[in-house]
This record gives sequence, C-alpha cells and structure tokens, in this order.
Amino acid sequence: MSGERALPLAVGFLGAGQMASALAAGWAKAGLLDLARSRAADPYPDARGKFETATGVRTLDANRDVAAACDVLVLAVKPQVVPAVLAELKPALAARHVVVSIAAGVTLKTLADGLGGSVRLVRVMPNTPCLVGASASAYAPASTATADDVELVGKLFGAVGKAFRVPEALLDAVTGLSGSGPAFVYVFIEALADGGVKCGLPRDVAQALAAQTVLGAAKMVLETGQHPGALKDAVASPGGTTVAGLHALERAAFRAAAIDAVEAATRRSRELGTKE
Repeated sequence: MSGERALPLAVGFLGAGQMASALAAGWAKAGLLDLARSRAADPYPDARGKFETATGVRTLDANRDVAAACDVLVLAVKPQVVPAVLAELKPALAARHVVVSIAAGVTLKTLADGLGGSVRLVRVMPNTPCLVGASASAYAPASTATADDVELVGKLFGAVGKAFRVPEALLDAVTGLSGSGPAFVYVFIEALADGGVKCGLPRDVAQALAAQTVLGAAKMVLETGQHPGALKDAVASPGGTTVAGLHALERAAFRAAAIDAVEAATRRSRELGTKE
C-alpha cells in the first residue's frame, strides 16, 4: 500500500451498532485501527456506551464531529436514516475523506447524490459473521475512489474475513448469497440438529455436532481448494450411509431450494434498491 495513509488509521464510524463495533474490534486486533484517534457517532446513548465498552473508541454526539476528526468514514446506519445522515455529513466533508458505506441496498448513486459527485466512495456488502471475524464481504468502488482507497477497503474487510471486489451491479447477488446466506445455513444447522434429536441425540450434543460439521465442511472447501462435489464424493462410499442421505436430499429438491433461496433474496435486494 502506498504511503497516502499511515497505519493504524483514524476511522470514523457513523452509527455505532453491532456491525460497526465488530469492525472496529476486528480492525484494532489486526493493527489497522488507531483506537486513540478513531471516533464514532450514534443518536442513541445506549449504543454509544456499548460501542465504547466493546472497542475502546470514543463516541461523539454528531456525525460532523466524527468527520472533522477522521479521514476514513464508515457509514454504518440503517438504510432509512441514510438521507438524514448524508445531509448532515455533506458540509463536513473535505477532499481527504473517503466514505465506506455498509448501508444495505444504498447505491453509489444515492450516496453521491447525497454527498456530492466528487466524494470518494466505496460500497461494501458484509455479512453478520463479521461479528466473529468470519465475514464474507464484497465491495464496489465509485469512479471517484482512488486505487489506494480500493486497496485499503480490501485490506480492512479482508482483516475480518474474506473480501472480494465486484462490479456494483453484482452486489444484489452478493446480498442474496452471502448477505442472506447465514440465515439459510442456520436453518440447515437447526434441521441437522433436529435430525440428530429425532434419532436419539441430546439437543445440546446434536446442535454442537451440526454446527461443527458445517464449520469443518466449510473449512475443507476453503482450505483444500477442491470442488464441493469432489469432497462430497469422497464421503459417499458405494452403498453407504451418506449416499442414502444424499438421495433423500435430492428427492426433496434440496439443491433447487437453495438456489431458489439465493435467487429470491437477490430479486428482493434489487426491488429494495429501486425504491430508494
């Protein structure tokens, strides 16, 4: 990375909820966040108190005061309050600022319209496993973002999981897959555990086995680089228990249901984006 910004960074969080707190803690752990110089703002005293306790970052009342103190600004608020935040933030922005938005469904165009066309912007779609340092994120820079901005965002979100640069047009698909995907996986874990309970396992043991099985399988995909189908075949011996279970999943159209879930979530993300 070039020397445009020295690490660790003074990052300003506009919104001090769980995601902002998780990012701050993860970036601090990775040595990317200067706790003494970073700031956060939130209208709710309870949220500010929890953020300070969790991260050690000082909180302020006003977004404009955060902008005055920091160069990298993370927009971490609910989509419905974005217009008001942008209106407050716009007069406080200077050429040094880059705004990184994790506000779901808020397009780069909406951000630019609210902040001005010259503002350096990067839009990011993280997911909730960010809370445990295992996020799957994708990011799309505006044309105003510099190469250093793009590299920085990749480094920041790569520090709390895996991050991929994609065209903004694909962020709805990212929302459908990795944004909504944790909920689909939770349903699968719950169903696996229910199956274990039905077959006689205690609930706590069944749930722990199910969750650890999903974790281990995911690590196998990521760390071996093998296609999931090849890994599946390695478990399914001829005439064995696994292939009998796989047959039951195929009979229930499990694959089609998973594909339909991602497609439905992607479609809904697009619909929400057109209602801005």
